[in-house]
Amino acid sequence: MTHKNALDTLQAYGIHPSVQRIAIMDYLLKHRTHPTVDEVYVALSKAIPTLSKTTVYNTLRIFSEHGAALMLTIDEKKVCFDGVVTPHAHFMCKRCGQLADVQLPGCFRECQPLGVDFSVEETHLYYKGICKSCATKAGV
Repeated sequence: MTHKNALDTLQAYGIHPSVQRIAIMDYLLKHRTHPTVDEVYVALSKAIPTLSKTTVYNTLRIFSEHGAALMLTIDEKKVCFDGVVTPHAHFMCKRCGQLADVQLPGCFRECQPLGVDFSVEETHLYYKGICKSCATKAGV
């Protein structure tokens, strides 16, 4: 079964679609949890028995290189991926590890280009702290 949004996204970014690529992009678009390679592999391996972790890793890397997904390195221990490529920031809870999308503050949306000496291709804004759920559990 073809997943139209995933197929359209791959084609829009010039990525040759395959069964595995469509399934991985579909997963990213439907699960906004900023999954790791392992999480994507576990979620899809039962439906696609020929899928390997290497294929998932290489596919997500291709998506990132083409701009179809973001590779997040907010956590030094794991790399996560985001299918939402419109400008936004990320928050990571230092207790539970949850990653959440955050709207960019106005100052970042309106910032001026860095000048003629630079050609900016990526910007990452990460916040780290304690999420509301962890703060409530801790009585903060």
